[in-house]
Amino acid sequence: MRRWEVVVVGAGPAGIAAACRAAESGARVLVLDDNPSAGGQIWRNDAAQPWLERFAESGAELRTGCVATDTLPEARSYVLATGARELFVPFPGWTLPGVFGLGGMQALVKSGLDVAGKRVVVAGSGPLLLAVASLLRKRGAAVSAVVEQADRTRMAGFGARLLLEPGKLAQGAGLMMSLLGVPFYTGSWVESVTGRGSVERVRMRCGGRVVEQDCDALAVGYGLTPNTELAALLGCHLTQGAVVVDEWQETSVDSVYAAGEVTGIGGVEKSRVEGEIAGLAAAGLQGLAQQLFAERARTHAFADGLARAFEPRAELRKLAQAETLVCRCEDVTRGALAGMKSWREAKLQTRCGMGPCQGRVCGGATRFLFGWGADSMRPPVFPVKVESLIETRQS
Repeated sequence: MRRWEVVVVGAGPAGIAAACRAAESGARVLVLDDNPSAGGQIWRNDAAQPWLERFAESGAELRTGCVATDTLPEARSYVLATGARELFVPFPGWTLPGVFGLGGMQALVKSGLDVAGKRVVVAGSGPLLLAVASLLRKRGAAVSAVVEQADRTRMAGFGARLLLEPGKLAQGAGLMMSLLGVPFYTGSWVESVTGRGSVERVRMRCGGRVVEQDCDALAVGYGLTPNTELAALLGCHLTQGAVVVDEWQETSVDSVYAAGEVTGIGGVEKSRVEGEIAGLAAAGLQGLAQQLFAERARTHAFADGLARAFEPRAELRKLAQAETLVCRCEDVTRGALAGMKSWREAKLQTRCGMGPCQGRVCGGATRFLFGWGADSMRPPVFPVKVESLIETRQS
């Protein structure tokens, strides 16, 4: 008899929801995550406490500090809830110390990074800009500006969509109120940063004019890109950088389900309800899963509106100059990638994507800049110790 009936990879909102629904149905559930505790990057606040408590009482077993490879514990079904990572758009100076990803800055501040008195510019696109700027201000930072690349028309359209989401509308209004007095630019973006050893000045394109701002740090991000490496290793079909699933959240591989940001970026509510459906379906409870289809449809509609409103503009593809690094692990510039026709050719000719991050930063960047996609995936998904691989093969 198999020890596990359902193995869930990832303990963020989607993974926790999947594990809860499967375990509560009586299935033997194992959850694997590389973080030291459950919750992922999103569920680190009081709003997540009911789900974290439910998870603790569900009977599912959690193993933290686990790095998933192509060899998973034997089970009847699997749920991939591997989440997403930040999309970095290269621009001159983006590798200077003091330039942070939006999500990275948020996580660091929540973990105790002292930003009191620091002058910080927050730039990029999407609702996370306001959340990060508000958090920074609460922790004592001087937020010099919030710079949103979406224009006023798209922002207004998204605002109208929020009328159908009273909770999100109230949350957004609260964030705006917390940022009163902070300059807010729309249809604007960071062109470059400069500094001697670390970022000191940000150059921004704001409504056809150039604005320069002194700062101690820049938090910048243009959304997320799904973590599809494990799904690709398992043979799941991908399209436009995300895992393809059916109405039960099942992938093209039998008994392998996927939920959350790995199936497309859409926020915590989409991740949670997809996780519930995947967990129920993986446990063989399609009838209960079907009751959540309408709720999932609503979250997908919101996600579609979010994507349209904050789609990165074409001008961002022109920011990187010939000497601008695209692959910072292997020091590959945009100029070195000129004339390349694919991700494979770039790797062969320049080693782009072959450094310690294994393309997790430059992979998303080159997909955005050139439309490339990874045409193959090899284990392990993350760098691991040789002794860990030996233990895995022997177990």
